[in-house]
Amino acid sequence: MKLAIVCGTRPEVIKVAPVYLKTKEMGLDVKLIATAQHRQMMDMMLNVFSINPDYDLNIMIENQTLNLISSRIFSRIDKIFEREKFDWLFVQGDTTTAMTSAIAAFNRGVKVGHIEAGLRSNNLKDPFPEEMNRRVIDQVSDLMFAPTKNAYENLKREGYDDERIKITGNTVVDALCYVKNRFDLEKIRKSLIDVKDYVLVTLHRRENWGEKMKKILRGIKRFSVEKNIPIVFPIHLNPKVRKVVNQELGDFKNAKLLDPVGYVEFLSLLSGAKIVASDSGGIQEEAPSFGKFVVVCRNTTERPELIESGYGVLAGTEEDSVYKSLIEGLDKELKFDNPFGDGKASEKILSAVI
Repeated sequence: MKLAIVCGTRPEVIKVAPVYLKTKEMGLDVKLIATAQHRQMMDMMLNVFSINPDYDLNIMIENQTLNLISSRIFSRIDKIFEREKFDWLFVQGDTTTAMTSAIAAFNRGVKVGHIEAGLRSNNLKDPFPEEMNRRVIDQVSDLMFAPTKNAYENLKREGYDDERIKITGNTVVDALCYVKNRFDLEKIRKSLIDVKDYVLVTLHRRENWGEKMKKILRGIKRFSVEKNIPIVFPIHLNPKVRKVVNQELGDFKNAKLLDPVGYVEFLSLLSGAKIVASDSGGIQEEAPSFGKFVVVCRNTTERPELIESGYGVLAGTEEDSVYKSLIEGLDKELKFDNPFGDGKASEKILSAVI
């Protein structure tokens, strides 16, 4: 059996790395294909897990559009499929890399396994283009690895056969376990910042660019002033994000603005935070492992388990709602298991394929 795993962004690497490492441990024939949809941030993550891609499509160019990304992946990955004759391709999540690669595999008769299948916001334009991507991937997948019961039920409602769906937990918890067992997070955190009990902020989603992001940041700033809680913000490399953040927080003395940090460094920041404000999907899954409450700065979430478990709130993107959500979430008691998995998702995924 010949396997391939594809990734192109930082979050994808985090969630496919445990699967890749497990395949190597089991002695399976596997190739890692990197598209480099996000060149620098992808490379940073690969280094954390000491992984070198077998193929690097190197597609990233300045001012790339979604259609340009797709066309470059289609043309370059197809040559690899023709050469290697894979039996299975694993894709993760909802990126343009995952969607395009899944279609290319389907067209070549390669079976597709979708890691983190079944997530739904039920709004094709929020998040954009992720909601469309994940639905397309599920359509062409031979096996769908649902991280939770909610994701499984989404797929069942859409009419997918039960034998195509496996509940595995989320591989992000596997990645967390890998890092926790190998790094001193407290020591790393102290090397990055000299503040305690801060609000950790990350914002990057396309649908929040511009005015929405300004409103979110103003709500966080109000909270920081009222409660005298510092802001720690590793800023995404996207220039549209950095421009807004620097406009809103550049002169704010209670904000510690950082360049993007590696995954281990980020987990060290997450472990020391008082509360989290983010539009990231991955952080919604990671924060519960550290007992952190998440104010989700979005109008929808495809991870309702966070809200249902009491680990987070869907705050929207208005200044007042973000501010009030941070106030209400500040002193929440959180002492229960991560609803997204137990750290054994990679084993379950590979067992299902074997």
